[in-house]
Amino acid sequence: MPRVLKIIGVIALINVIVLVLLLVVAAIMPEPADPPIDMANHGAGSSSVEPSYSGLQRAWPASNEPADNPTTPEKAALGKLLFFDPLLSENNNMACATCHHPDLGFGDGQPVASGPSGPLTRNTPTLWNVDYVQKLFWDGRMDSLESQVNFPLTHPNEMGVSDIAALEAELRANPEYVALFDAAFGGGEQAVTADNMARALAAFQRTLLSQNSQFDRYAAGNFDALTPQQRRGLALFRSGATRCFECHSAPTFASDTFRVVGVPSDDPGRAGVTPDGQQGAFKVPTLRNIALTAPYMHNGSLATLEDVVNFYADGGGHAFGVDNVDVFVNGFDLNDQERSDLVAFLYALTDEWSLPALPEAVPSGLPVVQRLENPARAQAFAINRGGGGETAAPHDPTTITVQNGESIQTAIDRAQPGDTVLIPYGTYHETVAVDISDLTIEGIPNEQGEWPVLDGEFKLADGFVASGNNFALGKLAVKNYNDNGVLVEGATGVHIYDVYAERTGTYGIYPVRSTNVLVERVEVTGVEDAGIYVGQSENAVVRDCMAHGNVAGIELENTLNGEVTNCHAYNNTAGVLVFVLPQLTSKISSNTRIHGNLIESNNLENFARGGVVSFVPPGIGVLLLGADNAEVYENVIKDNKTGGIGVYSLTRTGVFEPNELDVGPLPEGNQIYDNILVNNGYDPDTFLTDLGISGADIIWDGSGANNTFDQPGASSFPPILPKSSWPTFLHRAYDNILNFAVEQLM
Repeated sequence: MPRVLKIIGVIALINVIVLVLLLVVAAIMPEPADPPIDMANHGAGSSSVEPSYSGLQRAWPASNEPADNPTTPEKAALGKLLFFDPLLSENNNMACATCHHPDLGFGDGQPVASGPSGPLTRNTPTLWNVDYVQKLFWDGRMDSLESQVNFPLTHPNEMGVSDIAALEAELRANPEYVALFDAAFGGGEQAVTADNMARALAAFQRTLLSQNSQFDRYAAGNFDALTPQQRRGLALFRSGATRCFECHSAPTFASDTFRVVGVPSDDPGRAGVTPDGQQGAFKVPTLRNIALTAPYMHNGSLATLEDVVNFYADGGGHAFGVDNVDVFVNGFDLNDQERSDLVAFLYALTDEWSLPALPEAVPSGLPVVQRLENPARAQAFAINRGGGGETAAPHDPTTITVQNGESIQTAIDRAQPGDTVLIPYGTYHETVAVDISDLTIEGIPNEQGEWPVLDGEFKLADGFVASGNNFALGKLAVKNYNDNGVLVEGATGVHIYDVYAERTGTYGIYPVRSTNVLVERVEVTGVEDAGIYVGQSENAVVRDCMAHGNVAGIELENTLNGEVTNCHAYNNTAGVLVFVLPQLTSKISSNTRIHGNLIESNNLENFARGGVVSFVPPGIGVLLLGADNAEVYENVIKDNKTGGIGVYSLTRTGVFEPNELDVGPLPEGNQIYDNILVNNGYDPDTFLTDLGISGADIIWDGSGANNTFDQPGASSFPPILPKSSWPTFLHRAYDNILNFAVEQLM
């Protein structure tokens, strides 16, 4: 018997040693972590220019010109001749300009490009403003103009050069080219190299700038530059209905993101370049000079801009059964006039002020492409008939009152920066577009204290669409719109106060890509996404607000330095959401403070029409999804049937595919403390119960480093939560062990 006891004791000791070793290993192992964020380029906030007459003036991105190839007149001049010279092709019968013809918007007017052996697989992209493009080709396979040159140069069904050395020799044999290379790079005949040829072509392409369109003159303060129809189209372009601006944002009207819009095609797109690329995702092209570059899409399958608008209105690839269509492609309802207005605005992006003249001859003596008629150019001139007025001279601030029988828009169109527009009590049926900076719009209550009402009668997309810097809006009710109550895009200085929004479609109050935002004393109810939604913004405060009867009460998405305080969120599907979502301009959700709020009874069945919030289960008080460095403290959070506070990784929602995630998905450095948590998780949604998880005051999926929960007495999953008092080694060990366990569970 003593021997048996001794053996049992040894086994127990071994088990203890193994457990200690496991704990030590878990404490030593690094925790899974998001890649560090480049805080100089996080993407949150406005890129508007200040001071500016309108808020539509946006800072152009930095040139992608590399340090070892600064653009000079000599390089650009050489590059231009090379661009038009068929000498650069194997059979001396094709130049860069053959496919990138200046008169066709630097495209070729065909659905897909043609090569010596027949058609290629993709539409020829424009070269306008290519200097700002970070990922080249439809699939983003190249990241510089210099590196891009070699692909079409050597492709057997493009320019087909099989021997680069022979091409260099051919150029060196031409005295004019030798002199041009020497002037551009120095070194005489030794300067004639394929690398310098690529540098010169890149330098020429960087001179192809489209920055003085009718839209640009309008954005600079010449409000006569757009016709009334184009102004209506601009409002639709920025609308929450079409959401064009989400991907095609000013000033480039492009982005270096890759989107699945669902054009029927077997082309893998980005997935053919990188293992983590989405199937069928293509780079978002610029809309600058878009009227000149038909047909459209990566395969040229849409012949006209009208076809493009109809494609998106029908829901893009949703209409063709494509499963992974981008979240911003949802379809929309526009009448024929509105569709025409939107196309008219796209024509306002036509601008050929830096269009190079065709060279009369090139050093090789080979034929140069000839001028081509492009009917769209004449059509653009006909549509772009806005006046040639100038920006109004500075004046003393003036108060303008909407007159009896006058629309709000008419009064705003009379305003200048610094003015105040007053809206007398009454009911107005319109969409109001505000582009002027430094403008205050305020309602005049009646004797009972009731505010003027904007009523869209469910016929209009948005109540207010604004882009002006230092924009203030207050003392109004906004009701019965199909997409948004108040949308403010790209502004610096946003103040929305004393507004009541009811049944306004997707969002009630929607400042996006803005900086220094204050939303206060606002009440929102009955919207199908978030009542108050602050997206991709920086320095945003939501205070003294009320949100009820919405899918999400208050949401801060991809926002830096946000705050939600002294608000009441109740009877929503979820009370307060702090998200970081992929495939957006902003790549960060950090430094949010949620404090002093009453967040209760958010148990409403989810009635979202689509989007990420359609996956949020009812009964959530506060949800941190991939958010970093959030503090949730001194709130009263009660009677939320699934959970009081949830902390989750994007990877564990089942909503996103791994190859969609271009943001850090883990919640890191969040602090939950000193909240009053009562009766949460009493009837959890099947989202949890199907995983064998019960509801609780706090639910954490075990992901992310340095999350702490100082909530004594709160029910939780898991039952033990790391606290701020834990030593680092214990915190790390626990996180690693828990993360492993949850991975196995899920």
